[in-house]
Amino acid sequence: MRVAVCGAAGRMGRLVVRKAVENGLNVVQAFDINEVGKDAGEIAGVGKLGVPVQDDVSKLDADVMIDFTVADAAVQNAKIAAEKGIRIVMGTTGFTEEQRSVLEELGKKVPLLLSPNFSLGVNVFFKVVEFAAQFLSEFDVEIVELHHRHKRDSPSGTALKAAEILKNVLSEKGKTLDVKTCRDGISPRGEEIGVFGIRGGDVVGEHTVFFFGNGERIEITHRATNRECFASGAIKAAIWLAKVDEPGFYSMSDVLGF
Repeated sequence: MRVAVCGAAGRMGRLVVRKAVENGLNVVQAFDINEVGKDAGEIAGVGKLGVPVQDDVSKLDADVMIDFTVADAAVQNAKIAAEKGIRIVMGTTGFTEEQRSVLEELGKKVPLLLSPNFSLGVNVFFKVVEFAAQFLSEFDVEIVELHHRHKRDSPSGTALKAAEILKNVLSEKGKTLDVKTCRDGISPRGEEIGVFGIRGGDVVGEHTVFFFGNGERIEITHRATNRECFASGAIKAAIWLAKVDEPGFYSMSDVLGF
């Protein structure tokens, strides 16, 4: 399987290149606006691969593209990949509703797998949250996420995914809830799911869903202590997607068989 990595010079991109090599995948292209001309393998710490970092994604030629860039660039990269019939593993977050709709349309042309978080643990976390919500519909629900100081989007895509799951489950229980990402001044709690981001230091990622009842509280937490779990999940997704023949808009739930 020939893999192209977009964002190959970034923190996640370097890990993806390394994990791809460790799993026997053939990294044939690397794209980034930084470190152009340098060998992607040397940047990733796996030795020379003979794959220089390029900044022109129009030259994309692979079986699967793995993208960890920024939202605007990722949408353009996905359009190029879809036009060339290349499968897409999308790990970039921070998309607007309009951008997400574009990706969903591209999923009608090629297999496209989008996930806000490729950690296997986080995807099990989503299922646990979904299960708990089915029995705790009368509880107040809040989500708090912590990330490092350099994270661009807030709240995180993972937190918003958890909120989406909760909103869907609780709507089936007859509760219509808004997602609220800010409280300021006089702001009593309404029919809502609060989602709040904290930024600082080098926190890789931590997400907690709180279920508040009268006299009791349940907390469901996932903590990532390094980024390798994300890169390993992305490689697992790429291997799975390479075997998919039908276009579609897939997720890690499909990979894990949930």
